[in-house]
Amino acid sequence: QVQLVESGGGLVQAGGSLRLSCAASGRTFSSNVMGWFRQVPGKERECVAAISRSGSYTYYADSVKGRFTISRDNPKNTVYLQMNSLKFEDTAVYYCAARAKVAVTTETYEYDYWGQGTQVTVSS
Repeated sequence: QVQLVESGGGLVQAGGSLRLSCAASGRTFSSNVMGWFRQVPGKERECVAAISRSGSYTYYADSVKGRFTISRDNPKNTVYLQMNSLKFEDTAVYYCAARAKVAVTTETYEYDYWGQGTQVTVSS
């Protein structure tokens, strides 16, 4: 069992930056693929970034490529999402998720554990 707690969301002006953190419980963090997803009302949850267990492979959605950076610190059981050059359309609830398998995927149903979400609001 893995418990995930996100932090770092908030209100920021367009062009600004935020760093989200996701702290995981348990001793199996390094065995999990980690992903960051976001969701706005009325839309499906989408994967914005994912990272392999070692951190050597990362995935980014086209909409955030070049602006967001996912990273992980396995000894600290934490995954991060650095968000720069934020846009109004980045406004969403951001979720951290863990997948207890090797392959990195962007599908929500492939992830086993989810955090409670943190709100990111970008003012235009």
